[in-house]
Amino acid sequence: MTIILVTGAAGFVGFHLSQQLLVRDCKVIGLDNLNSYYDVSLKQARLKQLRNHDNFSFYELNLSNREDIAQLFTKYKFDRVVHLAAQAGVRYSLENPNAYVDSNLVGFVNILEGCRHSNVEHLVFASSSSVYGTNKKIPFSTQDNVDHPISLYAATKKANELMAYTYSHLYQLPTTGLRFFTVYGPWGRPDMAYFLFAKAILAEEPIKVFNYGKMKRDFTYIDDIVEGVIRVMDKIPHPQDSSVPYKIYNIGNNQPVELGKFIEILENCLGKKAIKNYLPMQPGDVPITYADVADLIQDVGFQPNTPLEIGLEKFVTWYRAYYQ
Repeated sequence: MTIILVTGAAGFVGFHLSQQLLVRDCKVIGLDNLNSYYDVSLKQARLKQLRNHDNFSFYELNLSNREDIAQLFTKYKFDRVVHLAAQAGVRYSLENPNAYVDSNLVGFVNILEGCRHSNVEHLVFASSSSVYGTNKKIPFSTQDNVDHPISLYAATKKANELMAYTYSHLYQLPTTGLRFFTVYGPWGRPDMAYFLFAKAILAEEPIKVFNYGKMKRDFTYIDDIVEGVIRVMDKIPHPQDSSVPYKIYNIGNNQPVELGKFIEILENCLGKKAIKNYLPMQPGDVPITYADVADLIQDVGFQPNTPLEIGLEKFVTWYRAYYQ
């Protein structure tokens, strides 16, 4: 049985990925620190679902605790590691930079060291579309220069890619970074715009529409993200393909949608109009994200393609049921 470590297992992507891996008869060891960045009860509810599976074990640990992480790698001989845990959020990184250093930098080194010393077959880790910063060339390609992040969060994700490359080079540790583009769907993160919008619209409260609704996002449905992660897990980079067993992919829907249009679709799903408070762009935000997924299609034969109308309808159905 394949033993897989999923960090951030109580998080949005980690929860959905763990579910799919368990369905595929993998043994999943979940790690999360259950921090209070957003509603811990939602994380607990996700974990409750995962604990229904015999092949799921959970550890509440901080990534930045070197000894705890080392012990976990000693206890289990992980075949694969999917590292999704991170301090998330662009805007929060302006308020609490140290949280990003502890989790995203120190924590990532501890994961790399664990993988290196226990001969993990493949480390797959979450990067972010935010590494592209204010790149003018679209769609964003993994070949593009990404040396101009405009938030500390983005800088830590870029740093993760560099750190992984170094470990692949020095120790021949196969690593793959995935640049996720605006993930949405059921069991999502309450700090994300679509979640905040749904809550406010149903409560008949105004929503904050930044950049006057003109920014565009490559909204990617959670099931597409998970399918991409699982396919990439099995596509282990080999030194014979390039001198270093390292790869980066975009996982995005490949068709950006204007925020105003997104709100319109959400209104239709909710059967209710939003009260809109139009505001300028926020610091750390970018005007557009748009994924070039040619590499993903070529290497693993997959392209995210869930239409917003379907993805948001599924989110709204879950939201109404969960929050009654």
